[in-house]
Amino acid sequence: MTATTLAAALQAEHRARLTETAREVSFESGARLFEEGQRADRFWIVRTGTVDLDLSVPGRRPVVIESLGHGELVGWSWHFPPYWWQLGAEAQSPVRAWEFDAETVRGMCARDAEFGRAVATWVGRVVTDRLHASRLRLLDLYAPHASRSRS
Repeated sequence: MTATTLAAALQAEHRARLTETAREVSFESGARLFEEGQRADRFWIVRTGTVDLDLSVPGRRPVVIESLGHGELVGWSWHFPPYWWQLGAEAQSPVRAWEFDAETVRGMCARDAEFGRAVATWVGRVVTDRLHASRLRLLDLYAPHASRSRS
């Protein structure tokens, strides 16, 4: 279990408070959860299935950056103004998830500093991991081509 899964990232008390606000949702394989550039007003924790995060690349199909599974956070853009998705997301298999309303959770964070710090630390770890995964994936895609064009 990585430090970015819900179970590893938040204490039991904070997990319980957060999941009290969740609603259960499901997505069919191939369903788009969100698109890069759209308003980020919710987020999900995967219960079953796999969600791919992708990045738009001009002139190409979106590039899959990372695949997320059980216990992982889908979406972090809801936590940072201006609340626009930085990536896209698609269900790669049937997915069951907990869905959270971003405004509700941000309000909870504002009212309880300890809870807010825990959520901010968790989301910050996720952002760091996603940035690293994006960098590696883009290097995989473009580094060999870039080095050949310089020779």
